[in-house]
Amino acid sequence: MTVNLLVRGMLAGLFAGLIAFGFAHTFGEPQIERAIAFEELMAAEQPMGDEAGVVEAEEPAPVSRETQAGIGLFTAIALYAVAMGGIFSIVFTGLYGRVGNISPRALSLMLGLAAFIALVLVPDLKYPPNPPAVGDPETIGPRTGLFFITMIVSIIAMYLAVVLWQRLLPALGRWNAAIAALVAYILVLAVVLGLLPTINEVPENFPALSLYQFRLATVGMQLTIWTTIALAFGYLAEKTLVSSGHYRGGARVPA
Repeated sequence: MTVNLLVRGMLAGLFAGLIAFGFAHTFGEPQIERAIAFEELMAAEQPMGDEAGVVEAEEPAPVSRETQAGIGLFTAIALYAVAMGGIFSIVFTGLYGRVGNISPRALSLMLGLAAFIALVLVPDLKYPPNPPAVGDPETIGPRTGLFFITMIVSIIAMYLAVVLWQRLLPALGRWNAAIAALVAYILVLAVVLGLLPTINEVPENFPALSLYQFRLATVGMQLTIWTTIALAFGYLAEKTLVSSGHYRGGARVPA
């Protein structure tokens, strides 16, 4: 059963990757082109060469922009989405039947929402994405490390919030326990995000609207991936569990 759900999770991820590629190519690539144009404009305004007038030749890009915006973008998004779909299915398999009498589709939607919040929304609040042509290359390493630290803390805090919810459930009831766990999750993240250093590498004269639209497109692409995975996997998982007699969340299908 685990293998069957893993395959369906990867298929859901591939489908999500196809849709997310269309979204990214439509809404994200124009913002990258504007960022590249801004970088070229800034480079043109800087003095070129040394005092003798020698100009260093610009090295050609190893991969053309056409390839980056086409097959390169699709490959990156597809691989990411398929991997996330596989991990999603494994987590789903571990939780199904252990978090109450929840249907596969409902659990898949809840898990998709939790993944989007923990893996995307929370880290982006502290370290939002920047266009590739904007910023200081020397900060890529520290920024990436801090982003993953934020992500890991968010995942751990969400796990502890779920544990707290289960502990408080008998005494407070479903909704009050959920509110208490959510407040605890937010408080932990507020403290951690406040302690982590801030990195602001965007030039002051970079168009604010372009930066906003790029970040919005990036979040939108991730939202597209996780929504599609949650919906597609929930549908596929429910059919698989019903046919195998392992369905929960309503009338139990006899084995």
